[in-house]
Amino acid sequence: MNTGAALDFGWVKTLVPLKSMGDPHLLELLQHCPVQAVFKGQRLFEAGSYDRQHIYLLHGDVEYRWNDGRTELVKGRATLFPLMHEQPRPCTATALTDCSVLRINSEQLDKLLTWSQVAEYLQIDVAYQPELDEDADWMLTVLRSNLFFKVPPTNIGDIFSRLKPETVDAGQVILRQGEVGDRCYFIKEGQAQVLRSPDGVQKPQPIADIGPGRCFGEDALVHETVRNATVKMTSDGVLMVMSKPDFIHLLKEPEVNSLPLSALETATGDATLIDVRTDEEYSRGHLPAAVNIPVSLLRLKTRQLVKDHTYLLYCDTGRRSHAATHLLQKLGYKVSYLQRGVGQDLALWRSLSEETGDYILRDGVSQRSA
Repeated sequence: MNTGAALDFGWVKTLVPLKSMGDPHLLELLQHCPVQAVFKGQRLFEAGSYDRQHIYLLHGDVEYRWNDGRTELVKGRATLFPLMHEQPRPCTATALTDCSVLRINSEQLDKLLTWSQVAEYLQIDVAYQPELDEDADWMLTVLRSNLFFKVPPTNIGDIFSRLKPETVDAGQVILRQGEVGDRCYFIKEGQAQVLRSPDGVQKPQPIADIGPGRCFGEDALVHETVRNATVKMTSDGVLMVMSKPDFIHLLKEPEVNSLPLSALETATGDATLIDVRTDEEYSRGHLPAAVNIPVSLLRLKTRQLVKDHTYLLYCDTGRRSHAATHLLQKLGYKVSYLQRGVGQDLALWRSLSEETGDYILRDGVSQRSA
């Protein structure tokens, strides 16, 4: 049952790994995740089930029960991690009191978390390039646009090379209601007015004024549809334009070096393991001798890597490590990632908790922290 209750966004931002997402990406995720009421005696999940969800206990008490009779009590807000996050579920979870929970589709969370982390990487990368200072603001605005959430994280950095500048004049009509569109626009400089006719015949009436950072015409990239409004410049300006073919090109995943799980033991003899999950996830357990560099911090930490050394990156699903490998390959590092991540093997996933020590990079290789 969905309660429709408002989420405490401030508290949600303390949850792991949600706390590592930027606000635009977290808000995009949460709009599809209403708070759910679970009544006393109801089960949140059954032992052995696959639900592919992150379930967070917001309020109430829940009991875990294993098949051997063991039990454990969990109280609302007592943990910042999802409930018994393992697939298949190792135990049954039953509400001991009326509860409220937040259920999040794990696949969608993984996609938006990766997107957010790569966007943070790129923000840092922009800061490393003084020649981009004048463009930094609108570039960050583009990174926060949900239009591009469909683009694989590996291609985020290519968005800017696909946007072409176009100088426009005051009074110029950029697009007309009813026309078939094949481009979208970001306002880099200037102001525009959005107008709409109620039936396509009557004179269009102003409905909004838009300025720098706003995107319009994006429906043309994702749907075969006509323009639903007219946009006219009210001042001279500069638009950044993306064509439909360029957008479609961005949807294609690039080739990235990878290794199957079966090669893990052999590969670790020659390569340094890098866990690209968040600090909190790493602290709960990781592969032996793995160092932790979250995707969002890769740009800051590259100075600790050595280009003639080999690195093997991993995460829980393979999505974040795939993106991180692509970013480091572009910088010239010898890297690959573990296909499908450590979560694909239940025994390996459970073994992570056996290693909780911290490791750091010295001269490009892993050493246990003092």
